[in-house]
Amino acid sequence: MLVKYNINSVYGEQHPFHLVNPSPWPLFTSLSLYSLALSFIMYFHYFILAESQLIISLLMCSFILYRWFYDIISEATFEGHHTFKVQQNILMGMLLFITSEVMFFFAFFWAFFHFSISPSVWIGHA
Repeated sequence: MLVKYNINSVYGEQHPFHLVNPSPWPLFTSLSLYSLALSFIMYFHYFILAESQLIISLLMCSFILYRWFYDIISEATFEGHHTFKVQQNILMGMLLFITSEVMFFFAFFWAFFHFSISPSVWIGHA
C-alpha cells in the first residue's frame, strides 16, 4: 500500500501553503531581458556585432526561463510543495488575472468607441 505524506507534515509545518525559498531567477531574467532590449536597439541602429549579441541574448533569456520553469515544475511534482490548497490558490490567481484583463480591454474599447462615436471639442473635434 502506497502511503502519501504531506510534505508540510514531514518538515514540521502546520499550514498547507508553500513558502518559496529565495531564487536567483528573477534577477537573472531581468538582466537577460535588459540585455535583449539593448541588443534589439543596437540591431535596429545597425551597430557592429549587434546581430550576434541579439542571438546570445535570446539564448540566454531562453535558458534562464527554461531553468526557472524547471525549478517550478520540480517543486510541484518531485518535491511535492504544491498541495491542494496551493493549487486552488494558483487557479484562483489565474482566474482573477484573466478577469482583470477582460475588464481592462472592455474599458479600453468602451472609451475608444465612446470617443469615436461622439467626439467632443476637448479631443480635437472642431
